[in-house]
Amino acid sequence: MPFYHKLGKIPHKRHTIFKKPDGSLYYEQLFGTIGFDGMSSNLYHVHRPTQVKEIKSQVNVAPEIAVPNNIQSYRFHGFKIKPEADFLKSRKSILTNSDCTIQLAAPKKSTSEYFYKNSDADEMIFIHQGNGKLRTHLGNIDFKYGDYLIIPRGVIYKIDFETEDNRLFVVESRRPIYTPKKYRNWFGQLLEHSPFCERDIRRPNELETLDEKGEFLMKIKKQDEIFDMVYATHPFDVVGYDGFNYPYALSIHDFEPITGRIHQPPPVHQTFETDAFVVCSFVPRLYDYHPESIPAPYNHSNIDSDEVLYYVDGDFMSRNDIEKGHISLHPAGIPHGPHPGAVERSIGKKQTEELAVMVDTFKPLKLTKEAMDIADDTYYQSWLEH
Repeated sequence: MPFYHKLGKIPHKRHTIFKKPDGSLYYEQLFGTIGFDGMSSNLYHVHRPTQVKEIKSQVNVAPEIAVPNNIQSYRFHGFKIKPEADFLKSRKSILTNSDCTIQLAAPKKSTSEYFYKNSDADEMIFIHQGNGKLRTHLGNIDFKYGDYLIIPRGVIYKIDFETEDNRLFVVESRRPIYTPKKYRNWFGQLLEHSPFCERDIRRPNELETLDEKGEFLMKIKKQDEIFDMVYATHPFDVVGYDGFNYPYALSIHDFEPITGRIHQPPPVHQTFETDAFVVCSFVPRLYDYHPESIPAPYNHSNIDSDEVLYYVDGDFMSRNDIEKGHISLHPAGIPHGPHPGAVERSIGKKQTEELAVMVDTFKPLKLTKEAMDIADDTYYQSWLEH
């Protein structure tokens, strides 16, 4: 996140003496990625953040691949993923490559018994159903339907849900997730043509500082294994921090669409980027206003990327028989476009109410066993004319 943020108490200068009220020292931690070259924050802990009592167990959670090399278009019925009580066990990997893993989750309960840290990947959690509070060692963020939660790798967190009816669309990214550089000037400020600005980004605004000793279970993901580690002090003991590396939220409802006289290409919907994939938001918007425009998207060839579209809500003009929670996969190597009849239906329409999240990956995606359990194996034939 290329915007400076400060929360809690910090000393005047980095790497200098910072005393507690009793005269002892707070413990400084540099929290950053890409060596010393990426985004970072300086944290100040009540206790040393290095006190591990026990390493208990490890469990492999690598996706189980069913289709390693795919050229078939698929539709997946996302809401067929069954709810589970545990947050981590509820996360089902659907599509994966060496850069990212796309997951669905329907957790029923909050993460009350453990803390979680993903040291493999940044996480983008899209809230399709549910509301609550993301609690992290860098502060808390309230969330609701339509929110993107961006959680950089290494952030220690819990999620408190207010209901049991929760649906999440998750992307684990092994590459850092950024706001698109085309929307930023060379100082990092979002430009006037950006579909969102700094006011729309919700940063942590509530810092829990818990001075507790005991046994605190931390589940840490590293190289597709989850390790259970017991820490001697509460992970949320930060009294303050400042910097550029922290979690944040952005609502899809605050994304302002870019429209034109004729159909605009998908990059105008871009919301986040990495050097391995992009994320786009399709939101309610006015259609093209050229008198002879065709609002439906044109056929286009997926030569360089796999396209994944997660359907959130509304009427999806370019697709037939699509419901919320469905996921379409249009793989690289073949063209795709609107379903039969969609072009004709779109002519003369003034606006769309669709809501969807798109992920375009530059490497092919592998299909998992859990994906095939919810797959429509005949979807690729839905463009045939009858």
